[in-house]
Amino acid sequence: MQYAITIFPTEYTAPPDEIARRVEERGFESIWFPEHTHIPAARKTPWPGGPELPREYYHTLDPFVACTAAAMATRELKVATGICLVIQHHPITLAKLVSSVDRVSNGRFIFGIGGGWNKEEVEHHGTAFKTRFRLLRERVLAMKALWTQEKAQFHGNFVDFEESVMNPKPVQQPHPPIIMGGDGATTFDRIIEFCDGWMPITRGVSVPPDLAGKITELRRRFEGVGRDPDKLSISLFGCPPTREGVDDAERAGVGRVVFGVRPDEPAELWKTLDERAKLVR
Repeated sequence: MQYAITIFPTEYTAPPDEIARRVEERGFESIWFPEHTHIPAARKTPWPGGPELPREYYHTLDPFVACTAAAMATRELKVATGICLVIQHHPITLAKLVSSVDRVSNGRFIFGIGGGWNKEEVEHHGTAFKTRFRLLRERVLAMKALWTQEKAQFHGNFVDFEESVMNPKPVQQPHPPIIMGGDGATTFDRIIEFCDGWMPITRGVSVPPDLAGKITELRRRFEGVGRDPDKLSISLFGCPPTREGVDDAERAGVGRVVFGVRPDEPAELWKTLDERAKLVR
């Protein structure tokens, strides 16, 4: 079992490099930074986590900047987007970002992705909310072409570019692991086609009782298309920070648990990290 931390990097908590150092010192395998480019003031979409959107959603740093700072401050800690809203980026520039962070981290980047829940935020980027996953699919496939081909081109309904060269390529070959967040009706279809792992989200409440069955199904489908199920990464995002929660996750077949911590004042944040570290030990 691998243990990880996710935190919103904000301007009112400790900087991401300092957080990363302390996360690594406490024995965690990776740190995951969420993404929200902005929060529309007229937001109508309900937040899946409750009635009030927490303060940190309005204050988060760019996750790739945070990942870079974290990578520069550590030696072995993996850095990850948890999650990157692919539908809010141009695929060519995002491919360059991912490759660059993987380079400067010497192959320690994990590309967590998702489609997002905030309809207004998504639509401010010119994306139709109903077709966002079709767009996400094409953008990821186009990025994979740029990472793996010396001269790549892509021609889809949403993404279209002629033969192009994008360097440098990622350190990790063929590219950093792509982990799909969420648990929708077609999530497994996307994982099987163009991802390397699954990241269901619990928000720290409890491990879903049907998680083991879903993991078994995903492994079966993964193998059914000729992919090695032993290389399928399963990360439980927002795992309950209890021994019972971790044990339940492990029994279900989870390989990595990601504990959420709030971006509190540094003294309180370090205390929370110490509490989470007890589970690592």
